[in-house]
Amino acid sequence: MATAAVKEEPIEEVDFETRFIMLCQASPEGITDNVIQKELPQCDTKQRMTIVNRLLSMGKIDLLKSGSKLLYRLKDPDSASQVKGGDNQEKLVYQIIKDAGNKGIWIRDIRFKCNLLLTQVNKILKNLETKKLIKAVKSVAASKKKVYMLYNLEPDRSVTGGAWYSDQDFESEFVEVLNQQCFKYLEQRAAAAREAKSDPIAQRNASFTPLEDVWKYISELGISKVQLSKEDIETILNTLIYDGKVERSLVAGQATASGDGYVKLYRSVQPLIPTTGLMRMPCGACPVFDQCYEGGAVSPTTCVYMKEWLEI
Repeated sequence: MATAAVKEEPIEEVDFETRFIMLCQASPEGITDNVIQKELPQCDTKQRMTIVNRLLSMGKIDLLKSGSKLLYRLKDPDSASQVKGGDNQEKLVYQIIKDAGNKGIWIRDIRFKCNLLLTQVNKILKNLETKKLIKAVKSVAASKKKVYMLYNLEPDRSVTGGAWYSDQDFESEFVEVLNQQCFKYLEQRAAAAREAKSDPIAQRNASFTPLEDVWKYISELGISKVQLSKEDIETILNTLIYDGKVERSLVAGQATASGDGYVKLYRSVQPLIPTTGLMRMPCGACPVFDQCYEGGAVSPTTCVYMKEWLEI
Protein backbone atom coordinates (compact mmCIF):
# COMPACT_ATOMS: atom_id res chain seq x y z
CA MET A 1 0.00 0.00 0.00
CA ALA A 2 1.53 3.28 -1.09
CA THR A 3 2.05 5.90 1.55
CA ALA A 4 0.57 9.31 0.74
CA ALA A 5 3.12 12.12 0.58
CA VAL A 6 2.87 14.50 3.50
CA LYS A 7 2.46 18.06 2.31
CA GLU A 8 4.88 20.35 4.13
CA GLU A 9 3.42 23.52 5.56
CA PRO A 10 5.31 26.68 4.53
CA ILE A 11 7.48 28.09 7.29
CA GLU A 12 5.94 31.24 8.70
CA GLU A 13 8.01 34.29 7.76
CA VAL A 14 9.69 35.86 10.78
CA ASP A 15 9.85 39.61 11.24
CA PHE A 16 13.63 39.75 11.61
CA GLU A 17 13.66 43.53 11.88
CA THR A 18 11.41 43.50 14.95
CA ARG A 19 13.46 40.76 16.58
CA PHE A 20 16.65 42.68 15.73
CA ILE A 21 15.30 45.76 17.55
CA MET A 22 14.25 43.59 20.52
CA LEU A 23 17.81 42.23 20.76
CA CYS A 24 19.14 45.81 20.82
CA GLN A 25 16.65 46.76 23.54
CA ALA A 26 17.77 43.79 25.66
CA SER A 27 21.44 44.88 25.37
CA PRO A 28 21.67 48.70 25.70
CA GLU A 29 25.47 48.53 25.39
CA GLY A 30 25.11 47.08 21.87
CA ILE A 31 25.15 43.72 20.08
CA THR A 32 27.66 42.15 17.71
CA ASP A 33 27.21 40.08 14.55
CA ASN A 34 27.94 36.94 16.57
CA VAL A 35 24.99 37.65 18.85
CA ILE A 36 22.69 38.26 15.88
CA GLN A 37 23.77 35.04 14.16
CA LYS A 38 23.22 33.08 17.36
CA GLU A 39 19.80 34.56 18.17
CA LEU A 40 18.56 34.80 14.55
CA PRO A 41 20.07 31.76 12.79
CA GLN A 42 17.49 31.88 9.97
CA CYS A 43 18.48 35.44 9.06
CA ASP A 44 21.23 35.22 6.41
CA THR A 45 23.95 37.81 5.79
CA LYS A 46 22.06 39.55 2.98
CA GLN A 47 18.90 39.96 5.09
CA ARG A 48 20.95 41.15 8.05
CA MET A 49 22.72 43.83 6.04
CA THR A 50 19.41 44.98 4.56
CA ILE A 51 17.92 45.36 8.04
CA VAL A 52 21.00 47.20 9.36
CA ASN A 53 21.10 49.63 6.41
CA ARG A 54 17.39 50.36 6.72
CA LEU A 55 17.57 51.00 10.49
CA LEU A 56 20.66 53.19 10.03
CA SER A 57 18.93 55.26 7.34
CA MET A 58 15.87 55.65 9.60
CA GLY A 59 18.10 56.78 12.48
CA LYS A 60 16.97 53.97 14.80
CA ILE A 61 20.37 52.44 15.53
CA ASP A 62 24.00 53.52 15.83
CA LEU A 63 26.99 51.68 14.39
CA LEU A 64 29.94 51.79 16.80
CA LYS A 65 33.42 50.29 16.84
CA SER A 66 34.66 48.42 19.90
CA GLY A 67 38.21 47.23 19.28
CA SER A 68 38.05 45.16 16.10
CA LYS A 69 34.31 44.46 16.40
CA LEU A 70 31.28 46.42 15.24
CA LEU A 71 28.42 47.10 17.63
CA TYR A 72 24.81 47.78 16.73
CA ARG A 73 23.09 49.85 19.39
CA LEU A 74 19.57 51.22 19.61
CA LYS A 75 19.64 54.99 19.36
CA ASP A 76 18.29 57.11 22.18
CA PRO A 77 15.38 59.14 20.74
CA ASP A 78 16.20 62.05 23.07
CA SER A 79 19.75 62.37 21.77
CA ALA A 80 18.55 62.26 18.20
CA SER A 81 16.16 65.17 18.83
CA GLN A 82 18.77 67.22 20.71
CA VAL A 83 21.25 67.02 17.84
CA LYS A 84 18.55 67.76 15.31
CA GLY A 85 20.03 69.19 12.14
CA GLY A 86 23.42 67.55 12.66
CA ASP A 87 24.81 64.83 10.43
CA ASN A 88 25.32 61.22 11.47
CA GLN A 89 28.92 61.85 12.54
CA GLU A 90 27.84 64.65 14.87
CA LYS A 91 25.10 62.48 16.36
CA LEU A 92 27.59 59.66 16.86
CA VAL A 93 30.09 61.88 18.71
CA TYR A 94 27.27 63.30 20.86
CA GLN A 95 26.16 59.78 21.82
CA ILE A 96 29.73 58.76 22.72
CA ILE A 97 30.06 61.81 25.01
CA LYS A 98 26.66 61.12 26.54
CA ASP A 99 27.65 57.53 27.35
CA ALA A 100 30.72 58.81 29.25
CA GLY A 101 28.43 60.42 31.84
CA ASN A 102 29.75 62.99 34.33
CA LYS A 103 33.28 61.59 34.26
CA GLY A 104 33.71 62.85 30.71
CA ILE A 105 35.78 61.46 27.88
CA TRP A 106 39.10 62.51 26.37
CA ILE A 107 39.29 63.51 22.72
CA ARG A 108 41.64 60.60 21.97
CA ASP A 109 39.04 58.12 23.24
CA ILE A 110 36.35 59.85 21.19
CA ARG A 111 38.49 59.42 18.06
CA PHE A 112 39.04 55.74 18.85
CA LYS A 113 35.32 55.06 19.25
CA CYS A 114 34.06 57.02 16.25
CA ASN A 115 37.04 56.26 13.95
CA LEU A 116 37.18 59.83 12.59
CA LEU A 117 40.09 62.12 11.79
CA LEU A 118 41.25 64.57 14.44
CA THR A 119 40.23 67.56 12.30
CA GLN A 120 36.72 66.12 11.93
CA VAL A 121 36.39 65.45 15.67
CA ASN A 122 37.61 68.96 16.56
CA LYS A 123 35.08 70.52 14.17
CA ILE A 124 32.23 68.42 15.57
CA LEU A 125 33.19 69.21 19.18
CA LYS A 126 33.29 72.93 18.38
CA ASN A 127 29.82 72.75 16.80
CA LEU A 128 28.38 70.88 19.80
CA GLU A 129 29.94 73.37 22.22
CA THR A 130 28.49 76.26 20.22
CA LYS A 131 25.04 74.66 20.47
CA LYS A 132 25.61 74.28 24.27
CA LEU A 133 25.07 70.54 24.04
CA ILE A 134 28.48 69.64 25.50
CA LYS A 135 31.22 71.36 27.50
CA ALA A 136 34.95 70.91 28.06
CA VAL A 137 36.13 70.48 31.65
CA LYS A 138 39.74 70.52 32.87
CA SER A 139 40.74 67.44 34.82
CA VAL A 140 42.84 67.59 37.99
CA ALA A 141 44.50 64.35 36.88
CA ALA A 142 46.33 66.24 34.11
CA SER A 143 46.59 70.02 33.89
CA LYS A 144 46.56 70.06 30.08
CA LYS A 145 43.89 67.42 29.68
CA LYS A 146 40.27 68.32 28.93
CA VAL A 147 37.38 65.93 29.05
CA TYR A 148 34.03 66.43 27.33
CA MET A 149 30.60 65.80 28.86
CA LEU A 150 27.02 66.91 28.36
CA TYR A 151 26.45 70.60 29.05
CA ASN A 152 23.96 70.13 31.90
CA LEU A 153 26.01 67.59 33.89
CA GLU A 154 27.88 68.32 37.11
CA PRO A 155 31.44 66.92 36.75
CA ASP A 156 32.39 63.97 38.93
CA ARG A 157 34.73 64.71 41.87
CA SER A 158 37.39 62.53 40.20
CA VAL A 159 37.53 65.22 37.48
CA THR A 160 37.29 68.37 39.61
CA GLY A 161 39.06 67.03 42.69
CA GLY A 162 36.04 67.77 44.87
CA ALA A 163 36.09 70.30 47.69
CA TRP A 164 39.88 70.17 48.04
CA TYR A 165 40.60 71.79 44.67
CA SER A 166 39.99 75.26 43.26
CA ASP A 167 40.86 75.88 39.60
CA GLN A 168 42.97 72.68 39.68
CA ASP A 169 45.00 73.93 42.65
CA PHE A 170 45.00 71.89 45.86
CA GLU A 171 43.72 74.03 48.76
CA SER A 172 46.24 72.92 51.39
CA GLU A 173 45.40 75.80 53.78
CA PHE A 174 41.69 74.97 53.64
CA VAL A 175 42.42 71.30 54.40
CA GLU A 176 44.65 72.31 57.33
CA VAL A 177 41.87 74.50 58.79
CA LEU A 178 39.41 71.62 58.54
CA ASN A 179 41.93 69.32 60.24
CA GLN A 180 42.29 71.75 63.14
CA GLN A 181 38.56 72.32 63.55
CA CYS A 182 37.66 68.62 63.44
CA PHE A 183 40.35 67.81 66.01
CA LYS A 184 39.26 70.76 68.18
CA TYR A 185 35.66 69.51 68.21
CA LEU A 186 36.71 65.96 69.16
CA GLU A 187 38.93 67.33 71.94
CA GLN A 188 36.00 69.34 73.30
CA ARG A 189 33.85 66.22 73.39
CA ALA A 190 36.64 64.28 75.13
CA ALA A 191 37.08 67.07 77.71
CA ALA A 192 33.33 67.09 78.41
CA ALA A 193 33.43 63.33 78.94
CA ARG A 194 36.31 63.66 81.45
CA GLU A 195 34.50 66.37 83.40
CA ALA A 196 31.54 64.08 83.90
CA LYS A 197 33.71 62.23 86.52
CA SER A 198 32.25 58.86 85.67
CA ASP A 199 34.20 55.60 85.53
CA PRO A 200 37.01 55.33 82.92
CA ILE A 201 35.05 53.05 80.57
CA ALA A 202 32.03 55.38 80.60
CA GLN A 203 34.34 58.35 79.98
CA ARG A 204 35.92 56.59 77.01
CA ASN A 205 32.55 55.67 75.49
CA ALA A 206 31.21 59.21 76.00
CA SER A 207 34.24 60.71 74.22
CA PHE A 208 33.32 58.97 70.94
CA THR A 209 31.46 61.15 68.43
CA PRO A 210 29.48 60.01 65.37
CA LEU A 211 30.67 61.15 61.95
CA GLU A 212 27.36 62.95 61.41
CA ASP A 213 27.91 65.16 64.49
CA VAL A 214 31.36 66.23 63.25
CA TRP A 215 29.89 66.98 59.82
CA LYS A 216 27.08 69.10 61.32
CA TYR A 217 29.59 71.03 63.46
CA ILE A 218 31.80 71.88 60.46
CA SER A 219 28.78 72.80 58.34
CA GLU A 220 27.47 75.19 61.01
CA LEU A 221 30.86 76.89 61.33
CA GLY A 222 30.50 78.20 57.78
CA ILE A 223 34.24 78.00 57.04
CA SER A 224 33.68 76.33 53.67
CA LYS A 225 32.46 78.12 50.55
CA VAL A 226 31.24 74.79 49.12
CA GLN A 227 28.83 72.29 50.61
CA LEU A 228 30.90 69.56 52.26
CA SER A 229 29.58 66.01 52.31
CA LYS A 230 29.98 63.45 55.06
CA GLU A 231 32.50 61.67 52.84
CA ASP A 232 34.60 64.87 52.75
CA ILE A 233 34.66 65.07 56.55
CA GLU A 234 35.46 61.37 56.78
CA THR A 235 38.51 62.01 54.55
CA ILE A 236 39.70 64.73 56.95
CA LEU A 237 39.18 62.46 59.97
CA ASN A 238 41.18 59.73 58.22
CA THR A 239 44.15 62.09 57.94
CA LEU A 240 43.91 62.70 61.70
CA ILE A 241 43.88 58.95 62.26
CA TYR A 242 47.06 58.61 60.18
CA ASP A 243 48.63 61.38 62.28
CA GLY A 244 47.86 59.43 65.46
CA LYS A 245 45.56 62.13 66.83
CA VAL A 246 42.23 60.35 66.40
CA GLU A 247 40.97 56.79 66.58
CA ARG A 248 37.89 55.27 64.98
CA SER A 249 35.47 52.66 66.24
CA LEU A 250 32.73 50.80 64.37
CA VAL A 251 29.56 49.85 66.20
CA ALA A 252 26.54 47.98 64.92
CA GLY A 253 23.68 50.26 64.00
CA GLN A 254 21.02 50.88 61.42
CA ALA A 255 21.91 50.09 57.82
CA THR A 256 23.70 53.00 56.20
CA ALA A 257 23.66 54.16 52.58
CA SER A 258 26.68 51.94 51.90
CA GLY A 259 24.79 48.98 53.31
CA ASP A 260 27.52 48.00 55.79
CA GLY A 261 25.23 48.39 58.84
CA TYR A 262 27.89 50.11 60.98
CA VAL A 263 28.08 53.55 62.60
CA LYS A 264 31.50 55.23 62.55
CA LEU A 265 32.56 56.87 65.82
CA TYR A 266 35.65 59.04 66.38
CA ARG A 267 37.50 60.37 69.43
CA SER A 268 40.70 62.30 70.02
CA VAL A 269 43.59 60.44 71.64
CA GLN A 270 46.74 61.46 73.45
CA PRO A 271 49.93 59.44 72.89
CA LEU A 272 51.18 57.61 75.98
CA ILE A 273 54.76 58.67 75.26
CA PRO A 274 56.09 61.41 72.96
CA THR A 275 57.11 60.33 69.49
CA THR A 276 60.85 59.84 69.09
CA GLY A 277 62.84 62.06 66.77
CA LEU A 278 63.54 59.19 64.38
CA MET A 279 59.83 58.53 63.86
CA ARG A 280 59.11 62.22 63.29
CA MET A 281 61.56 62.34 60.38
CA PRO A 282 60.69 60.69 57.02
CA CYS A 283 63.23 57.88 57.50
CA GLY A 284 61.37 56.55 60.54
CA ALA A 285 58.36 55.38 58.51
CA CYS A 286 59.97 54.97 55.09
CA PRO A 287 59.00 51.63 53.44
CA VAL A 288 62.27 51.54 51.40
CA PHE A 289 64.58 52.53 54.26
CA ASP A 290 66.80 49.46 53.72
CA GLN A 291 67.28 50.35 50.03
CA CYS A 292 68.29 53.96 50.66
CA TYR A 293 71.96 54.80 50.16
CA GLU A 294 74.04 57.53 48.54
CA GLY A 295 74.17 57.09 44.77
CA GLY A 296 71.30 54.59 44.67
CA ALA A 297 67.83 54.88 43.14
CA VAL A 298 66.63 55.94 46.60
CA SER A 299 69.05 58.39 48.19
CA PRO A 300 68.98 60.91 51.07
CA THR A 301 70.36 63.51 48.65
CA THR A 302 67.46 63.17 46.21
CA CYS A 303 64.69 62.39 48.74
CA VAL A 304 61.94 65.03 48.36
CA TYR A 305 60.43 64.06 51.73
CA MET A 306 63.72 64.70 53.50
CA LYS A 307 64.01 68.09 51.79
CA GLU A 308 60.48 69.09 52.84
CA TRP A 309 61.11 67.94 56.42
CA LEU A 310 64.31 69.97 56.69
CA GLU A 311 62.46 73.08 55.51
CA ILE A 312 59.89 72.85 58.30
